[in-house]
Amino acid sequence: MRLLPALLIPVLAAFTPIQAHARTARTGDNAEIAALFKSDQSARENIRPEQFRDREFVARMIEGDRARRERARVLLREGGLRTGGDFYHAAFIFQHGSLPEDYLLAHTLAVASAARGNRDAAWIAAATLDRYLQKIGQKQIYGTQYLSGRETGATMEPYDRNLVPDTLREALGVPSQAKQEERLAGMKSGGPLGK
Repeated sequence: MRLLPALLIPVLAAFTPIQAHARTARTGDNAEIAALFKSDQSARENIRPEQFRDREFVARMIEGDRARRERARVLLREGGLRTGGDFYHAAFIFQHGSLPEDYLLAHTLAVASAARGNRDAAWIAAATLDRYLQKIGQKQIYGTQYLSGRETGATMEPYDRNLVPDTLREALGVPSQAKQEERLAGMKSGGPLGK
């Protein structure tokens, strides 16, 4: 069981209000990356916290994420991703990676999506930067990542709560610090992860 706590940190952080930011494929979007995104999101629907104690469940999720990232990387390298929707879908796929490089690429993809006019990309841009910062041992700045471990329980740490004001969080579709604290308190009291 020593392996699972390390795996739980990035997986539990995936329980963010993605549905509020979900985007369907539009005309001109790459159908394959849209299907990979749909598969990525489906793998995370209706997950119960106790499922993360099941090694086979976690292994299947990690393998599915790896395969989707591998294919998305090929599409990106071959120029198959062009629209704001394509970059948005790929950002979510890489957000479910395991390495700092996955999260940094996810952030870059989210920024490219926003640059192509996708307003939905603001939240994932914030979340990918927070996850990247935490993975390299720095403090998140927006408060999008909720972590859980045996030693710490539910936490958002490390988190620099002073760098970014709530007005900027709001502009990016990120809940205010007060809302974040409410969610964290709910998690600590055994409430749902994704609410």
